[in-house]
Amino acid sequence: MAVSAQLLVEELHIFGLECEEAVTEKLVELCILYGQNEEGMASELIAFCTSTRKDCLTLETLNSFEHEFLSKRLSRTWHGASKDRGHRHAGPRDIVSIQELIEVEEEEETLLNSYTTPSKGSQKRTITTPETPLTKRSVSARSPHQLLSPSSFSPSATPPQKYSSRSNRGEVVTSFGSAQGVSWSGSGGTSHLSLKVLGHPEPLTRSYKYMFQKLPDIREVLTCKIEELGSELKEHYKIEAFAPILVPAQEPVTLLGQIGCDSNGKLNHKSVILEGDLEHSSGTQIPVDLSELKEYSLFPGQVVVMEGINTTGRKLVATRLYEGVPLPFHQPDEEDGDSEQFMVLVACGPYTTSDSITFDPLLDLITIINRDRPDVCILFGPFLDAKHEQVESCLLTSSFEDVFKQCLRTIIEGTRSSGSHLIFVPSLRDVHHEPVYPQPPFSCSDLLREDKKRVRLVSEPCTLSINGVTFGLTSTDLLFHMGAEEISSSSGTSDRFSRILKHILTQRSYYPLYPPQEDVAIDYENFYLYAQLPVTPDIFIAPSELRYFVKTPAMPPAPVGISSHHRDADLNQKEPLLHLEFPLQARTGKNRGQARRALLPACFRFSEASPAFSGESDFGYLDPLTSLIVS
Repeated sequence: MAVSAQLLVEELHIFGLECEEAVTEKLVELCILYGQNEEGMASELIAFCTSTRKDCLTLETLNSFEHEFLSKRLSRTWHGASKDRGHRHAGPRDIVSIQELIEVEEEEETLLNSYTTPSKGSQKRTITTPETPLTKRSVSARSPHQLLSPSSFSPSATPPQKYSSRSNRGEVVTSFGSAQGVSWSGSGGTSHLSLKVLGHPEPLTRSYKYMFQKLPDIREVLTCKIEELGSELKEHYKIEAFAPILVPAQEPVTLLGQIGCDSNGKLNHKSVILEGDLEHSSGTQIPVDLSELKEYSLFPGQVVVMEGINTTGRKLVATRLYEGVPLPFHQPDEEDGDSEQFMVLVACGPYTTSDSITFDPLLDLITIINRDRPDVCILFGPFLDAKHEQVESCLLTSSFEDVFKQCLRTIIEGTRSSGSHLIFVPSLRDVHHEPVYPQPPFSCSDLLREDKKRVRLVSEPCTLSINGVTFGLTSTDLLFHMGAEEISSSSGTSDRFSRILKHILTQRSYYPLYPPQEDVAIDYENFYLYAQLPVTPDIFIAPSELRYFVKTPAMPPAPVGISSHHRDADLNQKEPLLHLEFPLQARTGKNRGQARRALLPACFRFSEASPAFSGESDFGYLDPLTSLIVS
């Protein structure tokens, strides 16, 4: 049957729908496949878009249209025709009969299985028909090993040798506080949980257009950041007024600005410049002499208030550096629920080993989740790592999007029996996802109704409140990025990690470094809206190439009171934040320069005793796992 693409476009144009060329080609294919003319296909598509409230035509919309409407109608038509005609062929629709579709799938699977190793054998899928559909019970009862078949997207997939032969499974690698005797099991989401994503003013929930930045727009965002933090510091330290940068003065002056470097190299104590704000200094720059400062910690992009002498208007001799002020803590309300103990498990990708794409660590993680039944599981990307050797070499036979969806479905269906709430945080290294910061959440339109209640897709970065306990989450290695650029001087012993954490909180941003690292593409308009800290988090979690650690960094007092669960804890109120740092372990062999993540478990008690943490390497070789118990 001949189908006119032009006629299809004209029929849809009547209803105000515009089509791209790829969408039009897909519509022509659907018309031929399902035996529809142009007018009939346009009418059914308009009805579908109206009922589902879709206002634009995309390939994703057409896939939903085919899956939710055309295929179901085909099944009813074929079933009715088989009854009326004694199971005879349905005339011109033979090519789309259910039996022939099954045969086509079997042929494709046979072709893929021919590339697998003999030890794996043939892995035939269960044949389903309209008369014998695959029930939800049988779906949830399937093993994760059946759900995630690496041979379907990587013919050369072989089991990881080092991972399978590891001997340190279950090893405790670090501990914090009184973690002995803690029960490492949750209620599987049966207890009441209040999960909220906090934003300022609101969280990022959908994709946005990027790569349209103009330099004046970037400058406006940086100026707003300087002015806002400067206003807070001025009010906190009772500063009368800021002086212009280039105006000579014989007496000490107080200047507001942003730290920069006077060259293209790395920042050092002789290359520091202060870029003034727009209101007082018109954005001008002045070199800074740090010789009179006994203690300082600076990095490019840091907003500071400095006091010093500027006798010539050409160089500032700094004598004092005002310490930044963090945001207040989140104040729990009635909606945040009670303070019952709950368990949070945290894991971070990649979920494959460096020498294989078989996702064995992910399958082990699912086993841990089903065993311990945590209340909440926070899973960081990357789920399909852009830096994996087989991904970089384009050795996968399926698209990156399909492999990710298979991975996501494996996690959701494989943990359904545990009842745990799942939080998915994307990564800039997720090869199928948008590589822009801040990063929008994953999209998953085919979630079952029972799964929608327990699956939450959040952005990168994200501030999450669980029963009033606030988690700061980011999958970007900002500690490593800032640690490579930070310079410091101290009269005594100084902890670099605590200094960096302190900068993140006092700069009130998930990524205060400017300019950013080359592999971090920041959209600054959305960065200003979605990558700022709305509150000071109770627990800050981040992966890094640095060695793992858990600590409460020394912090200046917050502007307002600390939340109740901190006051009840046996904590120094100047050190209210607990930070978890996950390492990226170096690869071996020819990939030694690349890295991958490893995780740790933790246990926290805020109401009766000091926070407790215990690190347990359930995956041993590369992918340990993190658990938190909060009460």
